[in-house]
Amino acid sequence: MIDDTHDPSLQSWVESANPAGADFPLQNLPFGRFRQDGRADWRIGVAIGEQVLGLRQAGLAHTDDMRHFLGLAPPARRELRRAISHGLRRGSPREASLRQALLPQAGVQMGLPCEIGNFTDFYSGIHHARAVGTLFRPGEPLLPNYKWLPQAYHGRASTIGASPSRFHRPQGQQRGAGATRPVLGPSTRLDYELEVGFVVGRASTQGEPVSIDHAEDHLFGVVLLNDWSARDIQAWEAQPLGPFASKNFASTVSPWIVTMEALAPFRRPFGRPAGDPEPLPYLDSPANRAQGAIDITLQAWLQTAAMREAGLAAQRLSESNLTDAYWSAAQLVAHHTVNGCSLCSGDLLGSGTMSGPTPEQAGSLLELTQGGRTTLALSSGEARGFLQDGDTVVLRGLCSRPGWRQIGLGECRGTVLPARDAGGGLAQRGAVAS
Repeated sequence: MIDDTHDPSLQSWVESANPAGADFPLQNLPFGRFRQDGRADWRIGVAIGEQVLGLRQAGLAHTDDMRHFLGLAPPARRELRRAISHGLRRGSPREASLRQALLPQAGVQMGLPCEIGNFTDFYSGIHHARAVGTLFRPGEPLLPNYKWLPQAYHGRASTIGASPSRFHRPQGQQRGAGATRPVLGPSTRLDYELEVGFVVGRASTQGEPVSIDHAEDHLFGVVLLNDWSARDIQAWEAQPLGPFASKNFASTVSPWIVTMEALAPFRRPFGRPAGDPEPLPYLDSPANRAQGAIDITLQAWLQTAAMREAGLAAQRLSESNLTDAYWSAAQLVAHHTVNGCSLCSGDLLGSGTMSGPTPEQAGSLLELTQGGRTTLALSSGEARGFLQDGDTVVLRGLCSRPGWRQIGLGECRGTVLPARDAGGGLAQRGAVAS
């Protein structure tokens, strides 16, 4: 629903929220958890420009438990959004009191935006699915069920970290071409995946499917998601049950949840290409067809250790859009619960790698380098087939539409550290060849 909080002319007395292109203008107001030092308890805040507003300290909430906010029904969420918006608007009578609850984002530690109990990663990026399928099954890149149901695997929530994250290169079993036995060692084909994560707000009841008409009532908002992947480990283990050790070592999310309310101006009609099968009735509705797509531009950037040392900025590798998803957010929820599976507040539903229709819009190195057959030339003179130690990947997202104020999702940043051996020491030092 679009209301006065989306008015593109609104300005804030927090001046850093007003410049064009700012991620967190008054029209955004994403939620996150922050603290001022490592010993303090997590507090709930809303990003405004380069500041964070502590909601309890501002008198806008009575708790610092994110589960309370996630559990709000849509009308209550909209009421809270309106109260925050009015308090932060230029000329608000509450400016003096709210200033006492403001802190610079640069001076606080951001954590996971909520406690994540379950992580389901879908495969809704059809261009990614087709490109990867072509690498491994040239004659049948999409399996017969792809256009009938949202495919997914259940991931590991305990290793999801907040941006900026640092993680060690994973070890695992791999079997090289022509080999008869696998070996255990550090992955040499480490990759990123450009994704959007949908954060579940209100829980659902076990045994009661959530209809597609009410599916988005159970979604609080979105984050950026990097589901790091070890392609060599994945190639050996994935058949027949899918990813395991190749995925569960680390995932990174952006620290701010951009709410479904903030995304209202950026909804688009959702449809299928001509000739594709119509979804089954439980995955279809007039509302989903009218505005099931969300227009979020997604970007992946890379900065190597050598680039940092030389003072070179990160280099953009690709740009795509969530509107290229083959399955909508509502369809993901409806299919996830159709068998009676319950959703919990804070569950994370990944979109899957979001690639565009052209090769340069690929959301992973696996696609950009054709499975490592080619390399990407970087501004530092380096080349990459897959990630090396010291590489930092930054995901960014923004929503832009003529006549409306642009909003951003912030950034999702992660850096690769050297692998550790089974005893906890470094398995190797220096870069891993790409």
